[in-house]
Amino acid sequence: MDTAESGSITVRRGVPAGAERRVAELYWEAFGRKLGAALNPPETGRRFIATHLRRDRAVVALARNRVVGVAGFKLDGRGLTGGGATDVLKTYGAVRGLPRLALLALLERDPAAGQLVMDGIAVDADHRGRGIGGVLLAEIVRVAAENRCGQVRLDVIDVNPRARALYERHGFTAVRTEQTPFLRRLMGFGAVTTMHRDVGTARNQAR
Repeated sequence: MDTAESGSITVRRGVPAGAERRVAELYWEAFGRKLGAALNPPETGRRFIATHLRRDRAVVALARNRVVGVAGFKLDGRGLTGGGATDVLKTYGAVRGLPRLALLALLERDPAAGQLVMDGIAVDADHRGRGIGGVLLAEIVRVAAENRCGQVRLDVIDVNPRARALYERHGFTAVRTEQTPFLRRLMGFGAVTTMHRDVGTARNQAR
């Protein structure tokens, strides 16, 4: 798989074999409040994410061969976090599983034609402030360009201004905001802003 060096951090495409649990832990740390309503208890949720992870739908940052950052993406109908209705019902049972499916459907974001959707970015707490988020974003843009996608899309919630500031610094602009007050108590946020960044060719991204 493709790799790149950035200081002491190695960026590679794809989740390394055996690192599924680690990626699930990072995702839960970053998005546990949002995902918890559908996948709690935490241990079950992390196990569900790890079990159904699509390893080829991520860019990861490694420090001493340990995953310290991950950015998932959705392309050609496949995203990093998998698991269909049957998997949810098998894990949680029919009674508890059906309402969880409805909540997961609210979080689903499908790309438009020629678009790559970035499906979350998470960086280990001990490695924040070192530019890892920006390096992961740059690699996501390269993935989009190489797959002939003209645009990267992501969604950021209103209670995460730090993430939005990161995206804006890396060329993303807000295109619309959807008010979701009914999700504030349940998932901890009351609005979702969709952001886009246009991308050029893979050659341009490499410059």
